[in-house]
Amino acid sequence: MDKKQIEREIAELKMEYVNLQGDIEKLESVGQNRFVAKSEVRLGAMEEKLAMLNKKLAEFE
Repeated sequence: MDKKQIEREIAELKMEYVNLQGDIEKLESVGQNRFVAKSEVRLGAMEEKLAMLNKKLAEFE
């Protein structure tokens, strides 16, 4: 994976992360807490992947 691919994947993951945060807020507002928990697990996995990608990106610098 080269630097541009990592940067592209980070950007896509960040957009997906922000969208998921918005979805969680909507679910919370309508009382769909069972879906919130699943979404929060996904957020955690995304955070881990972002950390890994940022670490790989730092290796290029």
